[in-house]
Amino acid sequence: MPGFYSSQKDILQAFSGSGINLTIGIYNPAQIANQQVAEDWVQDKVVEFYGRSSIRRIYIGNYVFKYRDPESRGDYIASLGYLQTALNNAGYGALVKATMTHSSIVLKPNITRPSEAEFRNEIIKDMNKVLAILKNNNSPFVIEIFPALYVRENIHLDPTFAFPDNSDPARFVKDVNGLVYTNAFDFLYDAFLWALEKAGAGDLELVVDQVCWPTDGFPGGNSSAAERFFRALLPRVAGNRGTPKRPGRPIETYVHSLADETMMPDFEPWGRHWGIYRSNGEPKYKIDLTGQGRDIFPARAKGIMRMPERWCVFNNATRDLEKVKRQAKIACDLADCTSLAPGGSCSRLSFEDTVSYKFNEFFQATFQEEGACDFEGLGEVVTENPSRGECVFPVEVVKGTQNFFDKQKGGAGAGMHGINCGYFVLLISVLWALF
Repeated sequence: MPGFYSSQKDILQAFSGSGINLTIGIYNPAQIANQQVAEDWVQDKVVEFYGRSSIRRIYIGNYVFKYRDPESRGDYIASLGYLQTALNNAGYGALVKATMTHSSIVLKPNITRPSEAEFRNEIIKDMNKVLAILKNNNSPFVIEIFPALYVRENIHLDPTFAFPDNSDPARFVKDVNGLVYTNAFDFLYDAFLWALEKAGAGDLELVVDQVCWPTDGFPGGNSSAAERFFRALLPRVAGNRGTPKRPGRPIETYVHSLADETMMPDFEPWGRHWGIYRSNGEPKYKIDLTGQGRDIFPARAKGIMRMPERWCVFNNATRDLEKVKRQAKIACDLADCTSLAPGGSCSRLSFEDTVSYKFNEFFQATFQEEGACDFEGLGEVVTENPSRGECVFPVEVVKGTQNFFDKQKGGAGAGMHGINCGYFVLLISVLWALF
């Protein structure tokens, strides 16, 4: 079930008649400001499209408990209640559920085993309101699991613990009742189960809306590691193995994501590099999305149009390093340079190649516009690929953008998700191939 950070009609229309169930998002509580607005929204987005584009879940906000103060959190929680009531009133409440997504930030920090988990004291009052809405409507509690990040942030865990195929007993975690954890996915899933139980909501369905591995911008974030991670994880969740706390139970899990989120803020460089696919429609690594564990690449996207094979590079026409640094900074302020982050695929370039990479990112971000490779006379357009080893100097795809939220209107996590139109075309074509 693909998910989108938007409820725009063009997305719903794109899936019209596909038979693919959808999850969509509302990131501004003003869109669901009261019950009447919620009723109108459901008529416009759910009732109108239901028979053609099967919406199954609607997410309110994004990291509401991470980025929002208690007062604004209340707006999102109210919107959640309004929306589910509107769905119920329209006769869709049994099939379409409103909920929120949560990362491990909602749990108390520094736990050493899952049974220690509980929701943070400062959010428990608001979390209980959310849980009450979910329980009253049989809606799922939705979580996001980022094993690579969690293990890095919790130094008592070994890096190998991030991988589901970890087989080193010295890296296992022992818990109550003889339960043993070999990997971060099971650890975090059961940590949420414990937190829900302690909050009186242990019967809620627990859904993993996002599980992912970065392919760039992060130490250990590469295609090989992502391939290893998913090769071990997907057969586990698809095979009803469950977790130590809930063995033999299916785990509804969704891979994040098909395409890189190239317009996300770069304060978390890896956050732009969750995608399975490159912008040209080629998969970055082998992954069997059916969960059978086959050693295969997913379907290649068709119909992706690239710009001409041209790159912008630094021409070494000056010894004024301050001028060079200034122009390179301007380029990265307006383009994606996250592959240069420590541990990234381009983090070991020479100074000159680093400047060239930055210039080219800007040049491609402007869709190779004339004059975009000037940089006060420091740039030049070349037709010979300047890529260096694993560091790929990209060529952009079709022109245009598709924002999955309105930055001007804000919302929890506003500015947190965005995708270039080329990636959007890629995503649609891949989904048609997969489903």
